[in-house]
Amino acid sequence: MVDLSTTYLGLKLKNPLVASASPLSKKIEQVRHMEEAGIAAVVMYSLFEEQIIHESLELDHNLARGTESFAEALTYLPDLGTYSLLPDRYVANVEKLKKAVSIPVIGSLNGVSKGGWTRYARLIQDAGADALELNLYFIPTDSAVPAQAIEDIQVELVASIKSSIKIPLAVKLSPFYTSLPHFVKRLVTAGADGLVLFNRFYQPDFDIEELNISHTLDLSSPSELRLPLRWIALLNGHVDFALTSGVHSSSDVLKAMMAGAKVSMMASELLHNGTSAVSTILNELQTWMEAHEYTSIEQMQGSMSQKSVAEPSAFERANYMKVLSSFKELP
Repeated sequence: MVDLSTTYLGLKLKNPLVASASPLSKKIEQVRHMEEAGIAAVVMYSLFEEQIIHESLELDHNLARGTESFAEALTYLPDLGTYSLLPDRYVANVEKLKKAVSIPVIGSLNGVSKGGWTRYARLIQDAGADALELNLYFIPTDSAVPAQAIEDIQVELVASIKSSIKIPLAVKLSPFYTSLPHFVKRLVTAGADGLVLFNRFYQPDFDIEELNISHTLDLSSPSELRLPLRWIALLNGHVDFALTSGVHSSSDVLKAMMAGAKVSMMASELLHNGTSAVSTILNELQTWMEAHEYTSIEQMQGSMSQKSVAEPSAFERANYMKVLSSFKELP
């Protein structure tokens, strides 16, 4: 019998399929369906730093509004019995989800700066989350701020959050770092237990008729797998890696494991084809492994990483040259 289990962030998982942060985790019933289909763990939808700061400021404004008025004017104050902050609802949802399912639940924070909002990492932990995923999504636009300063802030944030919690911490990154291996090393030193590669940047578009910015959600495609696949193969052995972006089939999961990932995270496939895709992928995964005489997921993890292949340069500039030279003009 093929052993599909894997270990990620110290969590023993029944297989390497994890549902990444998406709207699917907003409803308990949807997560239950994913669990029944065989998903091994779920990452909650993200709680954004901006949401926490905005609602904290709004509450402060409502509490302070009218304080210079007559003492009898108590109706200026909001009803604290019914006033509910979005961040607090998020923490409550983590607690509800943990009680509803038996698979590990990973909380998700999205932010880039240190501050009081980071206390929510501890609140998410206290609500029962098995681990926390910190999504470092940042667009540098100030030409006066050097790359080193941005990286320093992010490393300090990771260290700050790690020091405030006892559960494992994974950091989700974009691929846009000058020296990704060096930055990964700094994050691990700061306390990251795992890395999730890579975050998808949702680019704005222009509506040329209405002359405004258009925000559309484009689901991932299998071609996006190559970027995280390459970097996990290059960095395998440094820390636990989760591969995300472009995971749509059993073949994608197999490639992720061979590169060295501990888990494959998916959302677009589930959003597009429903939770039944999980059982299909797991069945195909087991069938392939039996046909190719693999006894476990652990056996194949890292087998195609840069340290394991006969041609390590294939992950570097050699690949660039070979791909270009392989092009043949149409007759």
